[in-house]
Amino acid sequence: MTPIRDIALGLPADLLSAFALLTRLPLPNHRGTGAASAWAWPLVGAVLAALGAALATAALWLGVTPGVTAVLVLALGAMLTGGLHEDGLSDTADGLYGGWTRQRRLEIMKDSRVGSYGVLALVLVTLARWSALTAVLVYGGHWGGHWAALVATGALSRAPMALVMALLPNARGEGLSHATGRPNPAVALVGLALAVVIAGALTGWTAVPLVFAALGVTVMLAISALRRIGGQTGDILGASQQLAEVACLAVLSARG
Repeated sequence: MTPIRDIALGLPADLLSAFALLTRLPLPNHRGTGAASAWAWPLVGAVLAALGAALATAALWLGVTPGVTAVLVLALGAMLTGGLHEDGLSDTADGLYGGWTRQRRLEIMKDSRVGSYGVLALVLVTLARWSALTAVLVYGGHWGGHWAALVATGALSRAPMALVMALLPNARGEGLSHATGRPNPAVALVGLALAVVIAGALTGWTAVPLVFAALGVTVMLAISALRRIGGQTGDILGASQQLAEVACLAVLSARG
């Protein structure tokens, strides 16, 4: 059975599994499909981003400044995901750069406490996201509006997680990433293709630099993770989403 046919047959279950895994939305209990739902992760990102775009539209209409609106959008995103990706970013920064051996790095990443590298990563990346998002809210109307920017970014920033998960071995042998499993590379590529289609439909040729930006930062992170801990973990996947998001927003803000 081909991956495309697998996806078609498991569409409802995969969508529910993807939303249950990546969000804190109240959903009915079900038996998750694990890594098989990885193709749908960009759809989850697009839906979450659409909710953020709706909030931004309402806030701007009410006269809220773009800077404050950007804060509200980022806060909504964190609440909808339970800070899942932000937590991964901070743990990744602490682990990859706070230990001298592979085992020690993995121990640090598993520790719930946040160290100086994690704090710096959270502050700097969140500041970059806020700055770029503010610029998009101010100038986005020149090429398609903040709806297009946010939804395209939401989709593209989730696709790298599946690619990293499919191409790199699990470094720890436990945790959320291990429990979810490794998607078939074809499933991960379907997710990437879906994200590219969404971004292309919304932003036109701007999708080209967006894809390169998202994949570029992901490749750098994947190389670092492979060298330092021997593969990927759930934290690495979360960090890939955050870095891909800020890379996409930076491209969009630069084109304002």
